[in-house]
Amino acid sequence: QVQLVESGGGLVQAGDSLTLSCAASGLVFSRCAMGWFRQAPGKEREFVAAIIWNGVTTSYADSLKGRFTISRDNAKNMVYLQMNSLKPEDTAVYYCAADSSWKAAMDDYEYWGQGTQVTVSS
Repeated sequence: QVQLVESGGGLVQAGDSLTLSCAASGLVFSRCAMGWFRQAPGKEREFVAAIIWNGVTTSYADSLKGRFTISRDNAKNMVYLQMNSLKPEDTAVYYCAADSSWKAAMDDYEYWGQGTQVTVSS
């Protein structure tokens, strides 16, 4: 059974940094592309970042480039999202996703986590 479990969310102030983690199990993690998406209240889910199986290729939402960084540790079956200079508009539930194919910004990843809430106060 595939499980993706996000952690690291919380309440922070504008300008703070936060790192989200996603622990994967039940799949061959080193062969999976991983993605982060987010969904704010009343809005559609949107792409945040993605990383290919070996970490060589990454993709980011244009509006987030330079503030967010995705990384992975295949030895630990973990993927991370480092978020800097957080803004109130970054408030959302952040989801981790996995797929055996490179999906980048497409949101039809095969596996999804339950999400972790990030709230940025002004």
